[in-house]
Amino acid sequence: MTTDSNGRPAAPAALTVLTTTDSEAAAGELARGAVEARLAACAQISGPVTSVYRWQGGVETATEWQILFKTTPARYEALEHHLRTAHDYETPEIIATPVVRGSTEYLRWVTEETAPDGGAGPR
Repeated sequence: MTTDSNGRPAAPAALTVLTTTDSEAAAGELARGAVEARLAACAQISGPVTSVYRWQGGVETATEWQILFKTTPARYEALEHHLRTAHDYETPEIIATPVVRGSTEYLRWVTEETAPDGGAGPR
């Protein structure tokens, strides 16, 4: 585990953020909106998947599509806000997982592509 100068776990360089939705079209809209807004460098859509979950006192089974976003800790709050606002679920799944290792070039690309100014600053 990487630590900072005080021995605390260092902030991850990137996050993967998972959500699900009920259609391929909705998944595409969530993915495109986040990438266009530079809230995520990319989004991968997988599906259909079968989800089994508890909801309002019962056990439900549904066909869903998963979207996995690549972003930075600095952009997480804005991405979560975007997903909550654009999502059609009452309580959408939004789960962030830290990326603890990754190629330097890829992690740099994620950072550049999620910079609000488009990474236009000095390199």
